[in-house]
This record gives sequence, C-alpha cells and structure tokens, in this order.
Amino acid sequence: MKKIVLTGGGTAGHVTPNIALIPELQKQGYEVHYIGSLDGIERKLIGDLNIPYYGISCGKFRRYIDLKNISDPFRVIKGLHEARRLLKKIKPDVVFSKGGFVSVPVVVAAKSRNIPCVIHESDMTPGLANKICIPCAKRVCTNFPETMEHIPSHKAVLTGSPIRQELFHGIRQKGLKFCGFTEEKPVILIIGGSLGAVAINNAVRNILPVLLEQFQIIHLCGKDKLEPSLDGTKGYVQFEYIKEELSDLMAAADIVISRAGANAICELLALRKPNILIPLSAQASRGDQILNAASFEKSGYSIVLQEEDVTKDTLLDAIHMAYDNREDYIKAMKRSQLNNSIEKIVGLINEAAKTKK
Repeated sequence: MKKIVLTGGGTAGHVTPNIALIPELQKQGYEVHYIGSLDGIERKLIGDLNIPYYGISCGKFRRYIDLKNISDPFRVIKGLHEARRLLKKIKPDVVFSKGGFVSVPVVVAAKSRNIPCVIHESDMTPGLANKICIPCAKRVCTNFPETMEHIPSHKAVLTGSPIRQELFHGIRQKGLKFCGFTEEKPVILIIGGSLGAVAINNAVRNILPVLLEQFQIIHLCGKDKLEPSLDGTKGYVQFEYIKEELSDLMAAADIVISRAGANAICELLALRKPNILIPLSAQASRGDQILNAASFEKSGYSIVLQEEDVTKDTLLDAIHMAYDNREDYIKAMKRSQLNNSIEKIVGLINEAAKTKK
C-alpha cells in the first residue's frame, strides 16, 4: 500500500482541505498518516477520522518583536528532529502540506530524507511558512492566478482549494430544523472562522433587532465568544463551532457573512453562496485576507466591507445589497474556472510519489 503524510495546522483553514482529500486518497490506495502540532485544532479535527496522528513541537515565525522569538526557533529545531524520526518510521511515498507553522519542520524533514512534497498555498501571496517550504516542494498548488507570479513557474499549478464533499450534500430543511427556524424568513449565516472574530460578532449583535425583522440568523461566533444574554432569542442561534451539521446550515443560508480566509471563501464559491466578506485588517495580519477579498470582489463573487469601515449602517446596507442581488452573485460564481480541485491535487500527489528515490 502507498503511504502519504498530510500536515498542516494552527487554524481550521489549514486542516479542512486535508480532510477533503482523505477520501479520494484512500480510494486510490493510500495509507494516510497525519503530522500536526501537539495541541492544535488539527489534533481534534483529525482525531475523529481514525487516521494515525502524530504531534510534534513547532514554533511560530513572526515578523514582529516578541519574546517568543527567542524560544520558538528551538521548538522548530526540536520539531524537525521529531519529524525526521517519524518519517523514518512511517516511510511515506509522498508528503502533502496545507501550510501553517507545523508544516515547516515536516516539509524540511521530508526534503532531507528525499521524500517528495506537494504543498498548497491558499492565499494570494505565500505566507512565511510556505515561503520556507517552497524550495523543498515538487509542486505548489494555488487558489488564485495572481499567486503563480510569486512561485517558480515549473512548480506552480492553479488547482483551487479542496472542498469537503459533504458540504455539497446539505439539506436546507434539516438545517432549519436544527436551528428551530421556519421557511418564512431568509437565513443569514455568519462565520468568523474557527477562532472567531470579535469585530464581526459585535457588529452583528449591534444590529440584531433590526436584522431579525427580516432575517433569521445563524451565528458561528468562535470559541469562548458566545453571548449568554442572547440565548433563546427568536430567530437567532449561536454556536462556538459546528462540524457535522455545517453542510445543512450552509444549505439553509441564503447569504453568508464571513472572514476572507482563502479556504472559507473557496467553499462559498463552490457552494454558490452570495456573501459579504469582512477581511482581517492589515493591522492584525499580513494583509492576505484583504487581497483574497479584493480578488473575489473583482470577479463579482462577493461584497467586501473592510473591518474599519463596519458600522451599523454599512453592514445593513451590505446585507440588503447581497440579498437583493443574490442571483447576480450566483451567476458570477457559476462562471468560475476553479473546479475539480481534489482531482487535480491528487493527480499531482500521484506524480510526485512516483519520483521518490
């Protein structure tokens, strides 16, 4: 049996595309193993799949001054040695990396053991972790045509992002029933990412009474970000995080308000969901979400509202615009060329596996 090691973590966006690939990889005869961090979200997400999981030490690469910049390089070095030992034990034919800081020691260790790697860059421009990994990779998969300008031409392939197939099988009625909703009002789904988004949460809650006059609200607000005072509000439900029921909630949603993480917006594109993107600000990130959102806005897939511009009025205006013009956004998304990503990526993995020495 062929063997593959998947790696990636830190946020759900670095894990869910790997999860999307697993059924097809297993179908093609791969024994799947996962290397992630010791206590990251990936351990929980992979733990339910009966996939062997190995935790290693990892450190964050920062572009700013922080005391952890002194200790984290030692964690990376420790993780590199741990990854080398694991790869010697597992003996994979190929490694696939979805990014995040935990992927660096795994990809570098694979290169040192002559194990071919395929990596995926979700954002418009490569993050620091993937910049380190690109020289070690056989192929680099991308979501945006613009990204290919930042990657050696013989490595870059436009694939799109792997989408979990179960998302395509959601049932609207089941989603409505799960939330206690009716068919009488349209539904807005708010997704702040697995870690939540305080700015989005606050903005939505500030206009909740007005929204509930016309809409029903599903609010995925992130870990420890529930608002107990809103429990029992008619037409409003809140969850820290949703897993099994997400496909049904997506099916129930008429429009979606979301951060602009690349994997999240690719899911919205694949599901043809009219959306409002509120990217993480440049002050809180390297600006990748702003670029991702701009690309989707240019293509006619999304309305973009910058975080610093979010007010009661601007958010309400964006919601009404998205809902009133939802058919136009759906038509634009149907014209997208980013299809069959799982097939394309698994094909690249197969090619790379054949090159193992």
